[in-house]
Amino acid sequence: MLMSSRNEEAKLAYGPNGFRVLKPGQHVTCAVTGEIVPLEELRYWSVEHQEPYASAAVATRRLSGRE
Repeated sequence: MLMSSRNEEAKLAYGPNGFRVLKPGQHVTCAVTGEIVPLEELRYWSVEHQEPYASAAVATRRLSGRE
């Protein structure tokens, strides 16, 4: 039986120039807002914290400690 990753959360390893898929899925959840971020729209993450963010504003807020 073929396993589908439809509507499942992906598990990623975040690097400085991209991310590596550890567990296939369609989206990740923003570490600050809880918003669902489709993988094709994921642009912001922290290598140090290994977490995704929904937008540049959210990433800035998190990384500046103003979450």
